[in-house]
Formats: sequence, C-alpha cells, structure tokens
Amino acid sequence: DGMNVLFIVVDDLRPVLGCYGDKLVKSPNIDQLGSQSVVFNNAYAQQAVCAPSRVSFLTGRRPDTTRLYDFYSYWRVHAGNYSTMPQYFKENGYMTMSVGKVFHPGVSSNYHDDYPYSWSIPPFHPSTEKYENDKTCRGKDGRLYANLVCPVDVTEMPGGTLPDIQSTEEAIRLLNVMKTQKQKFFLAVGYHKPHIPLRYPQEFLKLYPLENITLAPDPWVPKKLPSVAYNPWMDIRQRDDVKALNVSFPYGPLPDDFQRQIRQSYYAAISYLDMQVGRLLNALDDVGLSSSTMVVFTADHGWSLGEHGEWAKYSNFDVATRVPLMFYVPGMTSAAASQQGRIFPYLDPFSHNLGLVPQGQSKKVVELVSLFSTLAELAGLQVPPACPKTSFHVALCTEGASIVHYFNSSEEKVETEDGCEDNNRCHTEEPVAFSQYPRPSDTPQWNSDKPKLKDIRIMGYSMHTIDYRYTVWVQFNPNNFSADFEDVHAGELYVVETDPNQDYNIYNNTLHGHLFKKLLG
Repeated sequence: DGMNVLFIVVDDLRPVLGCYGDKLVKSPNIDQLGSQSVVFNNAYAQQAVCAPSRVSFLTGRRPDTTRLYDFYSYWRVHAGNYSTMPQYFKENGYMTMSVGKVFHPGVSSNYHDDYPYSWSIPPFHPSTEKYENDKTCRGKDGRLYANLVCPVDVTEMPGGTLPDIQSTEEAIRLLNVMKTQKQKFFLAVGYHKPHIPLRYPQEFLKLYPLENITLAPDPWVPKKLPSVAYNPWMDIRQRDDVKALNVSFPYGPLPDDFQRQIRQSYYAAISYLDMQVGRLLNALDDVGLSSSTMVVFTADHGWSLGEHGEWAKYSNFDVATRVPLMFYVPGMTSAAASQQGRIFPYLDPFSHNLGLVPQGQSKKVVELVSLFSTLAELAGLQVPPACPKTSFHVALCTEGASIVHYFNSSEEKVETEDGCEDNNRCHTEEPVAFSQYPRPSDTPQWNSDKPKLKDIRIMGYSMHTIDYRYTVWVQFNPNNFSADFEDVHAGELYVVETDPNQDYNIYNNTLHGHLFKKLLG
C-alpha cells in the first residue's frame, strides 16, 4: 500500500530560496516544505532548456538517448518508445494527472503532453496561458507592451487571473476529488513562473525595494571563457523593454539599473510562486492527505541573473544547470504532523520570514535523470532496471540510479560499510552529474541559445563533482547523433573551492587527462 505523489516542477527556478541559504528572497512556504524534507544542495539538470530537460527526467534518460536537444521531435517516434515516470505509476494502478506545464507543450510531447500514455485524464492547461506573451504590461506612458519586467494588476489581466493561480485552483480541485477515492494518485503540477516574461501581481514588488537589490557578483564576461560557451540571451533581447535599450550583440552589457530591475522581478516572481505552492500544500493538509502523500519539488533548470554577463538559461554554467530538489516523505523525512495535524499551514510571504532549517541537507551531487527510479523506490514500486549501454529498443529502463540511499546517510560517515554485499548499494565512487548543451558555431550568433537539431555542430559535455566543473566542447554530427571527442573545440575547468562562481577557467593551464577519461566513462 504505497504513497500518493505530489510532484511540483517549476519553470526556470534556480535555488534562490530561503532553504538554500538565500538571504534576500521571501519564500516561507517552500522553506517550510524544505524544513520537512531532504534537500539536495547539488542537484543538476541534464540540459538547461525546457523541453530536453523535462523529457529527460520524465523518461529517466539522458538527452543523448531521448535525442531531444531542441523542441522539435517526439521521443517515442524519433528515439525509442520509452516509458515515462507517470506512465509507470499509471501502469502500477495510480491515477496520474497533469496540471500546468509538466511536459513541454508542442511536438516534443506529441501536442497532448504525452496523453494517453502518461496520464489517466487529459492534462489541464490554464485558459490564460495563451496571453503569456501578449502585450499585457503597462508602460510608464500608460500603453501596453510585451515586456520582460512585467508587474501587473491582476484584475486588469484577461480573465482577471494568471496561469499559475488557475493551475493552483485546479490542483486543489483534484485533491478534493481524490480525497474521496480509494485509488492512489500521482499529481504533477507545473508552475510557469519565474519563466519569462516576469509577469506577476505587482504587490510582490514591495517585498524587494530596489535599493536592496545588487548586481550579480560577477556581471562581466570572464576573460578566459571560450566564446562557444557564451549564450547571447536572444529571448530577452526580443522583449519590448529590452529592445528599447538597444544593447549591442552578443555581449551587451545591459545597463546596471535594468539589471537590478530584472533581478528584482525574478525575486518577486518567486514570492508569487511561493504563495501558490503555499496554497497547494495547505490544501493537501485540508483534505487530510499530507501524511500519505510524498511531495517532490524541483525545477527544469536554472536561470542566469547577469552572472558572466549572461541572462536566461542555455548554458553549462551552474546558474543555468543547478536546480532546487527536495523530497518530503511522510514518516521518513519528517516527524509526525505538528499543530492539529497540520504539516503545511499557509504562510503569508508578506508577513512571514521564518528562515527554517531543512530537515536534512545533502551535499551529494545528484541529477534530475534519477527522479524516475527515486520516486519508484520511495513509492514502494519495483525500481526500473538500469539501461544497457544502448537502450533505444528498451521501453522500460532508466539512466539515473535512485538516490534514496542518500536520504539518511550523514555526510561524514564513510559509505563503504553500508550494505556492500548488494553491489548496487555500494557507492564508494564519488557522485558525478552530467549536463550538456549544443551550439551551432564556435562564436555566438542569433541561434546559439536554441539551435535546431540540424544546425548543431558542437556539443558541450559537462561533468560536475563536489570539487569541480569540467566541460569539453566537441564536434557533433546531427545526422547520426555522434560526438567526436578527438575533436575538442574548447574546454572549461572551474575549481569550486577557490572559484565558486566559475569566473576563472583554468582548463588551459591544468593537466586534465584523468577528467577527460572520466567524462568519456
């Protein structure tokens, strides 16, 4: 008799959260979830762009196996008929439901969010999603624009609401339906914010007075950054407010005051998101399901906020690949329910700033591709087998091992003792996370951020450990999906201890043959 699953995935959220040590952000509800959860401090997406990352963690396969590096193919047709995580739960008797942006919409999920394979009922999309990129932002002149920075009066919005508010309402409705059912459920809720445009109710701005907002610690393009590694943030340049600034291509920079406004709005959008998450978790309490439902909270990738002179995702930097990842598992990560059986009382971001400490913080390096096997293990389902080296023909297997064995291992104790008679459990190797990003050329051009498959010429393969991030940019042939590791265009190496922000690339003055071997695996 397994547990229900509430799976929350946020679009473009880097770990600027109180429970990750951020001092400025107001995120009391997500922090409260963190205080009952195991929080992974070093979790990485496999590619820092929406569709490839989501298809990767929902199938438990890496981008080289889904063969999706852009937005324009459906893995079941183009790569292999891989089972997804929700499909596996559905086949194991769960009612599976999707609300908001879970799969990336469009061809990459067959135009129906992989329904009916993945979901028991048709996925829900908020009706106001279609206005996301319309001119709904009021300028100083009183006219409407399609801006990047877009605080709004919600009552003036089409339908008098916003997509994430609608998604929260629908998810709460479904929880109320499920509380009367005997069937276990897997409910995935995908929030849009803080994805651009940074459109959120304007009252959240007052949580972040502009004078408290700093620039990124390293707002310049690093001297030794290979040009292939740079992303020129085209999607931001196309917004009306950024267009008006007439910033030079590809390196900018944006004016300092506008950089502060973007950072301010990113934070405000997170507090707006926090309010939605708070309402959702409070509803889980209301329907009496918080002691029988695990909650997983993560994002598809991060987002640069001016670090290295970059904005948006589309890179191999940690600011783009690192994500929040936390697991609340009743009875395992948290003690029994507290006040009147409530675990998640709603906290108003305008009045609460708790600074709660996470239940368990793990510094282990982990990957989103491990979500499928991890959730299966936590729910008491059989963990899908590990994929063979080539797995295009294998419908059910995963390329990410379960990380449940990290949940209660204290960081200090040596892990050789625990359960080494079972080889899968013998994790003496230091954990590694892999990410990758494609480029069309060695220098930044109009399609560097999001090259279509046919235009990809170079793939940047990254390896993250607790001590360093190592990347090689190698020749790539999109016709047969092959990377030529003999033909290295450029490399990056950053040491975490001395260069946590990844500003000083020491690739050219370090011997790294051993890292290269490890990356080739």
